[in-house]
Amino acid sequence: MSFRPALRGAAALAAAALVVTGCGAGEEPAATDDAGAGNASGQYPATVETAFGDVTVDEEPERVVALGWSDAETALALGVQPVGASDWLAVGGDDGLGDWVEQGYDEPPVLIETLEPSYEAIAALEPDLILATRSSGDQDRYDLLNEIAPTIGPPEGVGPYQTTWQQQLEMIGQALGRTEAAEELEAEVEAAFEQAREEHPEFEGTEVAVGAYTAEGWGAYVSGDSRVQFMEQLGFENKNEIEELAMENFFVPISEEQLNLLDAELTVVFPIFVEASEFTSSPVWQALPVVQEGRAVVLEDLTVLNAFSSASAPGLLYAIDATVPQFADALD
Repeated sequence: MSFRPALRGAAALAAAALVVTGCGAGEEPAATDDAGAGNASGQYPATVETAFGDVTVDEEPERVVALGWSDAETALALGVQPVGASDWLAVGGDDGLGDWVEQGYDEPPVLIETLEPSYEAIAALEPDLILATRSSGDQDRYDLLNEIAPTIGPPEGVGPYQTTWQQQLEMIGQALGRTEAAEELEAEVEAAFEQAREEHPEFEGTEVAVGAYTAEGWGAYVSGDSRVQFMEQLGFENKNEIEELAMENFFVPISEEQLNLLDAELTVVFPIFVEASEFTSSPVWQALPVVQEGRAVVLEDLTVLNAFSSASAPGLLYAIDATVPQFADALD
C-alpha cells in the first residue's frame, strides 16, 4: 500500500484489514437482484438503484473515476479504463492493480488516496461518472462526490464495504452499458466456484475459521466479510463460536487467550503489515490442534492474499485456482 494508518488497538486491525486486503461486514448482504435496474448492453439512459436513491446515467461515460474497493479492476474487466482510481493496492507508484488483473491500463489513471480522497483532484479529472460501489456508504462523502459527477454508491441494505462481487458487477455493468459482459463474467465466476465444489465434496459443511494477524494482534472474520463469503461459496461453514461474537463490524478482535477460536476443521490465516513468522513461531499458535494436525493454511503470498481478499470477479478467479489446492491438501 502507499500508506499505513497509525492507529491502535482494534481500530488498527480493522483499518489494516480494510486498506490492505479488502473489506466486508457482519450483516447479511442485500440480494443481488436488488443491485439496480436492468440495462441492456449499450442502452442509455441507464438507471442504477443505490442506497442513496436512483442514479441515472444519460449517456455512455467517457471519463470514469473508480473509488470503491475493486471498482477499477471491475471496470477494466468490462472493457472500460478509468481516468482516476483509488490507491487500494498501489505500491511504489505502480498502477494499483493486482497481478491477477489481465486487462491493464493503456494510460495509468491518476491515483486517488483511499480513505481521505482529494475531492479537488477528483473534480480536476472532469469525470462524467464516479464509481463507489464498495465504499463506506457515508452520506457526506457521497454528497460531495455526487456534486462532482453522478456517483454509483453502494446498493440499498448493505453495510460499509459490504457490497458483494455480484452486486458490484451488476451495478458497474449497468452504469457502463456493459450488462451482458457483466453477466458473462458473473457466470464464469459462479461456474469456477461450482467446479471447485464438485471436485472437492469434502469442503461441503466443513467448519472453517478465517483470521488475520497484525502488529496489534489477532482478529477473526465473520459471515458477510468477503473472505468468509469466498469460503462459504466453496461449501465451508464459518465457525459458530466466531459468529456468536459478531457485532456490526466484519471481524472480531481476539486475544492470545482466545486463540482457540481459530481452531477449526480448517483454519485460514494471513499476516497484515507483518511477517508470517511473527505468529507461526509462537508457541500459542503452534499449540493449536489444527496447526499440529496440518489443517492450517497460512496465506503468505501477497498476490494470492490480495486476490483472496479482493472480492472482485477477476480476483476470485485467480484466488480459486491458487487457494483451493491448498485447502484440499490441508484437509487430506
